Amino acid sequence: MNIDIIAPGRIKERYLRDAIDEYSKRLSRFCKLNIIEVADEKTPEHATPGTDELIKRKEGERIAKHIKDGAYVIALAIDGQMLGSERFAAKLDDLALHGASHMQFIIGGSLGLSPDILARADWKLSFSPMTFPHQLMRVILLEQIYRAFKINAHEPYHK
Repeated sequence: MNIDIIAPGRIKERYLRDAIDEYSKRLSRFCKLNIIEVADEKTPEHATPGTDELIKRKEGERIAKHIKDGAYVIALAIDGQMLGSERFAAKLDDLALHGASHMQFIIGGSLGLSPDILARADWKLSFSPMTFPHQLMRVILLEQIYRAFKINAHEPYHK
């Protein structure tokens, strides 16, 4: 299985990079993981709604360049479907059983995802009605993907 995580911006904080590296290493026995970082747009203070939409559109265009034909696209969106870890694991297993050998998870920037990316998504997933920093969301997503693989392999998650 191939899994891509596509997200704007670079991770600057060492503790987040360390966590991402750790989960990437753990996931290597279950899938081929590829993290794709696209350039993010800086949001000016007191940005207008029009400016916000322009920023999301620009980031969306950069993300769209990395979406592969035939990949199953999962957009992280606050209005997406919320699942517990077991149901998320079952969903990933079901997708794989039905031929989704390449999944692409899309994380939006600080303003969220563009309408074009949301429209392109095969499924919208929400981790919470709360908003999380998009850098931290990478760690949360990787942890949940790893947990899903462990659940599906009938292996204990906690050591």
